[in-house]
Amino acid sequence: MNAPASLNLGIIGNCSISALVDDQARIVWCCLPRFDGDPVFHALLDSANGLQEDGSYQVQLDDQVRSEQAYEDNTGVLRTRLYDAQGGAIEITDFAPRYFQHGRPFRPIMLVRRIRALQGAPRLRIVLRPRCDWGRNAPARTRGSNHIRFVGPDTTLRLTTNAPITYVLDETPFTLTRPISLVLGPDEMLDANIEDTARQLEERTIAYWRSWSRALALPLEWQDAVIRAAITLKMCLYEDTGAIVAAMTTSIPEAPGSERNWDYRFCWLRDAFFVVRALNSLSEVGTMEDYLRWMRDAIGDMAGGHVQPLYGIGLERELPEAIVDHLAGYRGHRPVRVGNQAAEHFQHDVYGNIVLGAAQAFHDKRLLRRGTLQEFHLLEAVGERAFLIHDQADAGMWELRTRARVHTSSVLMNWAACDRLAKIAQVFGEADRVALWRSRAEVIREKILTQSWNEERQAFAESFGGRDLDASVLLMAEVGFIDPRDPRFVATVDALEASLCDGPYMRRYEAPDDFGRPETSFNICAFWRIDALARIGRKEQAREIFEAMLAVRNPLGLLSEDTHPTTGELWGNFPQTYSMVGIVNAAVRLSAPWDSRI
Repeated sequence: MNAPASLNLGIIGNCSISALVDDQARIVWCCLPRFDGDPVFHALLDSANGLQEDGSYQVQLDDQVRSEQAYEDNTGVLRTRLYDAQGGAIEITDFAPRYFQHGRPFRPIMLVRRIRALQGAPRLRIVLRPRCDWGRNAPARTRGSNHIRFVGPDTTLRLTTNAPITYVLDETPFTLTRPISLVLGPDEMLDANIEDTARQLEERTIAYWRSWSRALALPLEWQDAVIRAAITLKMCLYEDTGAIVAAMTTSIPEAPGSERNWDYRFCWLRDAFFVVRALNSLSEVGTMEDYLRWMRDAIGDMAGGHVQPLYGIGLERELPEAIVDHLAGYRGHRPVRVGNQAAEHFQHDVYGNIVLGAAQAFHDKRLLRRGTLQEFHLLEAVGERAFLIHDQADAGMWELRTRARVHTSSVLMNWAACDRLAKIAQVFGEADRVALWRSRAEVIREKILTQSWNEERQAFAESFGGRDLDASVLLMAEVGFIDPRDPRFVATVDALEASLCDGPYMRRYEAPDDFGRPETSFNICAFWRIDALARIGRKEQAREIFEAMLAVRNPLGLLSEDTHPTTGELWGNFPQTYSMVGIVNAAVRLSAPWDSRI
């Protein structure tokens, strides 16, 4: 019962809610009524002495000896099998229902668990202990003939089931003699047979995900990895508003004892751009269309002024950071933080990320709603801001809290804003705007080439006039700023490998930050390195690193934010969209073409 917490987790979700399920079929994290809500199941962040039962949803098999877990192929439906010492076995199927109904997505605030015996006469115990207010309080419980209500101060959940209600309430072990289903969701009655309802929800959810996956334009190689990454990225879309969260968790530390524990359950414009770009590369443009709705609302009233680097998924602008003192943290690594002070930062790359995230909408004729001239003018206001502040100090993309510099990566994205605006202006035949944005892009480009180049290090440095190295300059090639075979870029890649890499792994930067020197590698940086190596012609080296990164994924094919270079263990918030984006981008970049096999 007290097995240690780990990130060997699967995600289930429906673009409305999500939950994390470990390899013992324990739901250990789930926020309601949306991704950034109160964790109804919070056990992952109170696991100093192993995973506890409070704040979890468990199916425990008597005398269990082993388990196995896998997704139903090409879906977000997760199956866990538990085996006991007497030869008995059960299968638990977990999912959040998602499919189209009446011409619109059906994505209720609902978790469905289905349990069936595979062999023998297994005895199991169901432990369902939701909590309120970050685990401080247990909800009151009431019962009906086929349901249990969990009544909290702000919300009421109802479990509808054909399992014996008394055994579920009392957590009494019982023999599984027939399939059972458990539907946890709003305090609403089911109007049909429980087992039939759960079966239909499962079948329709599987059909949805398989249809969605079937439409992806996959690379020839690494298809399973790409499909799993794409489904995971889709689950990080909060479809109601179009926001994309950076990760589903808060406060999983970047390294043990580091106190680098942050809340990632919000929408960073930077991270969202990378998600949109990765899914677009697979011809999945629906996520971009949803995200552009959210982004238009985020920047609609900026009037050429400051844009925050992140917002709440409901466009909340204030995300005050606080510490939840009573939770012990992931494996006892405090603090547990709620909210993120980075919303108050000035991070100047945000303007480029806005334009880059929207650019395809002006060129892609498949879209149901293409970018309009009015929206181009809205983006021009973003570009004006990008040009105005392009050489001013900021907190940078790594969100340094006590140090401001003119970060190369921020200026690079300001260049990208101007460059892409010139290309969008061409679509509308706005010759004067093309000339204006091209000239501004060239002004910024010359500054980067002269002021971020460090002759001593033979590399582009992390800031203007600086000498420290930073992996983010690898984005120069990815956004089209420089020919990847330019000797300066090649030399930069060599310098970064010598300074920041531990085998296949790569740290973000070499200089100490607010918490000292980083201990773990940052997964997206390894993927940026893969992309750069492939572009400069070192494709075999890039493939070797990619295979090494695929090997450190958890057994379900998911990645968190960081990897420990010595142990290979995953750290940081989970699942991390940045990291899953890297899998997609690397596979698309490195795969052999389809016509080489067929």
